[in-house]
Amino acid sequence: MADLQVGMRLNHVPVEPSGPTGPTAPGNPKGPMGPFVPGGSGDFASTPAQKKAAANTIETELEPNTKKAAEHADTDTGAAQKGFDGWETAAGLKKVADTWDQQVKTLMGRLAGEKTSLRGASGLFSSNDTGIGTQFLATNSKLNGL
Repeated sequence: MADLQVGMRLNHVPVEPSGPTGPTAPGNPKGPMGPFVPGGSGDFASTPAQKKAAANTIETELEPNTKKAAEHADTDTGAAQKGFDGWETAAGLKKVADTWDQQVKTLMGRLAGEKTSLRGASGLFSSNDTGIGTQFLATNSKLNGL
């Protein structure tokens, strides 16, 4: 249930009642999460507050929980390796652990990048809006001076 809640915060999926009128109702063209992408809300817009909330969810839930899960897996795999010391299984477990560690490192980098992008996106959109607005104000119209 917690995973669904995180997904809902990250994807801004409105909570709808289940049943005949809910998101999984037969004939609902949007499907359970929206028409564009799995887990999406059905539109491409999000507010700066939603971007901030998603970035905070990455920082306070996803990153620490991913790190904790990786450490737990490393501990258990290390114990299993010791139990199979001298067997080929120990070498296989080491290879699996090394691959897992690389995948976790990649995931943590991706989460950090997404968090940074979410936090920077609002500023970029605001700057673009302000810049375009300034261009409109700076353009002289033939109607000026009439």
